[in-house]
Amino acid sequence: MPRLFRPNGLARAAVRFKPSSFVGTFVALFLAAAVVSGCGLLLQTGVTATVPPDRYAGAPVVAAADQEVHRTVTMGGEKETESAAVPDRARLDASLVAEAAKAPGAARAIGDVTFPVRTDKATLSAHGWSSTAFTGVTLAAGRPPGPDEAVVADATARVGERITLSTPVGERGFTVSGVTASPGVWLSDARALALSGHPRTVDAIAVLPEPGTGPDALAAQVARTLGDRAQVHTGDDRALAEGAALPAAKELLTALGGSFGGIATLVAVFTAAGTVALSVGQRAREFALLRAIGATPRQIRRSIATEALLVAPVAGLLGCLPGAALAAWWFGQLKEKGAVPEALALDLGPIPFAVALLAVVATALLAGFLAARRPSRAKPGEALAEAAVERRALGKVRTPLGLAAAVGGAALAGVAASLSGEDAANTALGVVMLFMLAVALLGPLLARLCASLFGLPLRGSGAAGYLAAANSRTNARRLASALTPIVLAMSFASTLVFLHTSTDRATADQQRAAVVADHVVTAPAGLPTDAAARAAEAPGVAAAVAVQRTSVLLPSDSQGFRTASAQAVSGDPSPVLDLGVRTGSLAALTPRTVALDTRLADAMDLATGDRVELLLPDGTKAAPRLVATYTRGLGLAEVTLPAAALTGHVTSPYATELFVRGGTAAVLTGLGTVTDPAGWTTAQSTERALNAWANTTMAAVLGGFAAIAAANTLVMTVLDRRRELGTLRLIGSTRRQVLRMIRWEALLVTLAGLALGTGIALATLVPMTNGLTGAAPTVPPLLYGSFAAAVVALGLLSTSLPARAALRRPAP
Repeated sequence: MPRLFRPNGLARAAVRFKPSSFVGTFVALFLAAAVVSGCGLLLQTGVTATVPPDRYAGAPVVAAADQEVHRTVTMGGEKETESAAVPDRARLDASLVAEAAKAPGAARAIGDVTFPVRTDKATLSAHGWSSTAFTGVTLAAGRPPGPDEAVVADATARVGERITLSTPVGERGFTVSGVTASPGVWLSDARALALSGHPRTVDAIAVLPEPGTGPDALAAQVARTLGDRAQVHTGDDRALAEGAALPAAKELLTALGGSFGGIATLVAVFTAAGTVALSVGQRAREFALLRAIGATPRQIRRSIATEALLVAPVAGLLGCLPGAALAAWWFGQLKEKGAVPEALALDLGPIPFAVALLAVVATALLAGFLAARRPSRAKPGEALAEAAVERRALGKVRTPLGLAAAVGGAALAGVAASLSGEDAANTALGVVMLFMLAVALLGPLLARLCASLFGLPLRGSGAAGYLAAANSRTNARRLASALTPIVLAMSFASTLVFLHTSTDRATADQQRAAVVADHVVTAPAGLPTDAAARAAEAPGVAAAVAVQRTSVLLPSDSQGFRTASAQAVSGDPSPVLDLGVRTGSLAALTPRTVALDTRLADAMDLATGDRVELLLPDGTKAAPRLVATYTRGLGLAEVTLPAAALTGHVTSPYATELFVRGGTAAVLTGLGTVTDPAGWTTAQSTERALNAWANTTMAAVLGGFAAIAAANTLVMTVLDRRRELGTLRLIGSTRRQVLRMIRWEALLVTLAGLALGTGIALATLVPMTNGLTGAAPTVPPLLYGSFAAAVVALGLLSTSLPARAALRRPAP
């Protein structure tokens, strides 16, 4: 056999002499590798994330509570353990300090506490003086603090002066016994623990070794002494003892790289596979000729596999470069917004790059093999005939699977509509995936239907419109290859963006309706502990309620735990906040009671009078009695607790908002920044900017990828029609008529994609927003119009430009 007819020779010759046939495939695989590697890097960072210890860098061994809670759930008949970071900080019983000090090899054990205190000028961190043994803080003047004494920074006060500190348990006066060059306040160990707000627990226990005792040996002894009551850390793991910031960042990155990354990867691989299949299908005439001159089916298949191995690895390797850039940018943005610790670094290990490379190579091989099955099996004469005219029949496997996906999507949409809260939202995510699978599998059938429907008005618009309608109807498979990525772009981008607009609108509406106070006093660092009492005594004030914002964890049968926003109120909030009470009364909100948003209560199958199992911000289990349910939890908080319920369970016990009815703004200015309800609502919308940015970024990644894939596919389909366009010119069509036909075809495919994408987005959004907000989706006309205009412009540009290039050559 001549060298050209060897499979590897065929593949090399095809890539070498017809590189334009592989440009579209290369672009699709390149983009897929970028998405897979970028999301994989975020996932890998979430799994391996470590940061060097900061506060405990000078303590070789640190014992601390587990900053995550764990729960075993049954999924698909199998038991799995789910974990979640505590919202605040988990602490240890103070009695463990003495036990840790008795561990063999321990020279000293220090119970460390850090809590915020306020002067009339600033908010400072207070500590026990013994912590200076591992932090390295030294006196610049004076002596260590006694029972009613304090050491402060030399810029705060001088030795011998009296200072007043607002502490978690009220205002206290201290004499300055010493000063340091470091910012903060240091009290005697006993006094610090008593004033911390959690007098029976410490943040962590720093254990210092005796001379000659190594960290690992000491850690083993401490672990043996404390047992399962504490986790013992050495090395970089000591950062885990510094709070829940690192576990929370790991959870965020894992969710972002895993959940969103999984969807993005499926979309990327799926779209790349479609492009590869299109590329192989466009070369049906070439394969038919090879079969006619003696090439065997095996040679055709091996040639396509070799082509994939020539193109896919290069595309995968190059695609990893923008993937790393995407991950680095995304990670940097999360750092800037405070979602991950500043000291955490992006893990650029090789595994995500290897997975991306393997994914694109496997996609190219599998898609090429499946697309080549029919042309390689057909007899030479049949192959030439099928290459000339598009096959109309759908696959015997593809059609039932597509119908099953469509029916499954419709059924799941019905299930999601019957649920509430996060259950509805999580179920609705499966709707978009099933409908997208249905569009991909039934693409030619849908394309033929859309061409018939949208082609009706085109038939009366002249020769160009008539040709466009006829072409689209006859070449449904070609239309479907361009239709699928457009539907992907529109459905995913619309779902993510309009989900945010819907929840943002509902949140703002609930906030405006809920706040019936005349004034809102805010202080991000915390209001005085007696702010509500002082405001209530002001002239003309009828009611004043202080509110502290936090989160709690609730059990979930599917996720282990779900995080719920919570507010702790200093009294009955009804005079200043209309939460839309549905059952019970907020006046009954006393210690060991709780009020819940109606949708949350329904999702947990709870009624007034039931016990609510929850975990407080530090992970402490509680079971308060449900005394009220309300409808405006999205705007304020899903869980409402009395302020006393959080005592000892939060690091900062200070309320950040004070809602006041009556009085004037002038009498409240000494407590914080005074605004009206409208100003407070506007400020809350600014704080929701992180969620808006996250949804917009995910929409840009998914929608942008799908849009580029759609443009790539449209360019491929137009360039493959050079012979057809030349024939039209040969039989007398003008260049303008051909271009007009191409534009009509582009308009038809983009409008069909818009209609299908919008339908899928609505089928997803309606149950999702109903479950989360109880209202229909909010779709701003201008925003939707911009999406539609972008899709139409993309379609027109992606077809007109290559068509112009193809028509520059004179007709044969």
